Amino acid sequence: MGTDQYHEPPAELSAETRTFARMCASLSEEAEAIGWYVQRISVEPDEESRDIMKDSLGEEFKHFSMELEFLLRRTPEWRAIARGILFTEGDIVQHGEASEAAATKDE
Repeated sequence: MGTDQYHEPPAELSAETRTFARMCASLSEEAEAIGWYVQRISVEPDEESRDIMKDSLGEEFKHFSMELEFLLRRTPEWRAIARGILFTEGDIVQHGEASEAAATKDE
């Protein structure tokens, strides 16, 4: 079993933390796959092949989104910060700073 997603000894981590780490690794892998498909689609000359890759890309978007939601549901602070950034208009950095400050004001 691969343990490269762990930075601490896996046996010392709770089952919840190991699941969280697996989902973080999966999220990263989906993001990487999305990047690969975008690159392939941008250079693929065959229309039918591009259409198939675009369909596969949609699956990667779905998987990424499901994994992100799983992680956000289990990390209230992360979810609070994300709510202040995602699906908003305007300056992303300003939204990020404001939502982080709001989420961590009690610390």
